[in-house]
Amino acid sequence: MSAVSFPGGTSVTRLTVYPDACAADGLAGGTPHVHLASTEAYVVVGGAGELHTLDPSGHRVTPLAEGSTVWFTPGTIHRAVNHGHLRVVVVMSNAGLPEAGDAVMTFPPSVLAEPDSYREAVALPVPQRRELAVAGFLRLAADPALLDGFYEQAVALVRPAVDGWRELWRSTVEAETRRTEALLQALSGGDGSHLREAAQYASPQSPAERPGMCGRLRTHDVLHPVALNGPSAGPAR
Repeated sequence: MSAVSFPGGTSVTRLTVYPDACAADGLAGGTPHVHLASTEAYVVVGGAGELHTLDPSGHRVTPLAEGSTVWFTPGTIHRAVNHGHLRVVVVMSNAGLPEAGDAVMTFPPSVLAEPDSYREAVALPVPQRRELAVAGFLRLAADPALLDGFYEQAVALVRPAVDGWRELWRSTVEAETRRTEALLQALSGGDGSHLREAAQYASPQSPAERPGMCGRLRTHDVLHPVALNGPSAGPAR
């Protein structure tokens, strides 16, 4: 049996939110950004903090504590704020799309205006990158009328990548949905032959943390699972 995507075509990442404070407003945490195609969920597994969000309904602060589960759709600008040892399991739709660029940081308009200037800002060391994005976030929060302009610039930045995203989506999320459709069709006809192909997989965890937008990340490789049982046990194809 060939490997299937992680349930729902989602991805899983362990996040330790940055503990150092930003000079712009004195809050510890990550770089504000937005996803344009993917929904994101936070499952808090330790510590305490807040999720600061901005969308057309306004600015919102949501407390985070162990056991909290919150999620937000594309277009929600978000920033994780750390009040002490905040650790989160992040579940995202469209596995692979966020890694392919489905995120735009809230840099000032002059930075967002050109792809080259945006790439240069993204490549800054984490503290400088965050300071720049927080400045843009505070500007948007102070005047929500500016949000539409930010959205327009964000769309212009990612537009050249969308065709590649579509192919990635087809090979993961759409393929998983089609597989479920086929199973339901088989079951409706009394065919349960797929049950005899039951398999179990594991997603390897990255050996070391890496810096991300919100904190230190340790990802689970859901696109290359390892089969744990059956005749094809070993790296899944």
